[in-house]
Amino acid sequence: MAIRYDETVVGTELPAQSFPVTRATLVQYAGASGDFNPIHWNEKFAKEVGLPDVIAHGMFTMAEAVRVVTDWVGDPGAVVEYGVRFTRPVPVPNDGVGSVIEVTGKVAKLLEDRKVQVDLVATYGGQKVLGMSRAVVRLA
Repeated sequence: MAIRYDETVVGTELPAQSFPVTRATLVQYAGASGDFNPIHWNEKFAKEVGLPDVIAHGMFTMAEAVRVVTDWVGDPGAVVEYGVRFTRPVPVPNDGVGSVIEVTGKVAKLLEDRKVQVDLVATYGGQKVLGMSRAVVRLA
């Protein structure tokens, strides 16, 4: 059932989701995106440049976060705007477990033309990894 603009209110919370990230996930994303920067796969290099470990691609983190919105609305094409600020990296240890990105979302504004603004909060280890994460979605 489609989410309807007429039935949506400011403050509506979207279902929260958790997104696991492993080193295998990073390899798959690197292959799909063409981003083979060694900070995403070479632990020695990542530490030499001051990172705590290999880190998830920022665009991967951004893409996982917006899944909360696309899953809620049911149509990725309904997202008409999306932007974030990268505030903190997501380290991905080579321990067979990896990391987990936690994402929540809330309808922040009702806009014109059947659109709503959804504000997202993405965290790793209890700390925000994306700032000003906002999507504008056109509803039915």
